[in-house]
Amino acid sequence: MPAWKEDCPAAIARNETLRATRHYGRAFWKRWTGYHARSRIEAKMRCLKDSGERIAARDPDRQTAEIQIRIALMNRFSALGTAEIVRVA
Repeated sequence: MPAWKEDCPAAIARNETLRATRHYGRAFWKRWTGYHARSRIEAKMRCLKDSGERIAARDPDRQTAEIQIRIALMNRFSALGTAEIVRVA
């Protein structure tokens, strides 16, 4: 990817990222910056929003309970869909 003209902060940040990935490699850069963790968190937030844009409860304590139930369901579904990896010797 060609470097952008460094005339704004976003272009400077992008060019620094490109230099780092060329020098260290993309895999190392992703681990170093936590790129995959952010991606997974964004995906989970999307799942949470898909379960309903609005909270039905009006009482703050019940709102908290409703959100905790949604998160528990989401975690359970994620656990069901995660494969178990077993080492074969």
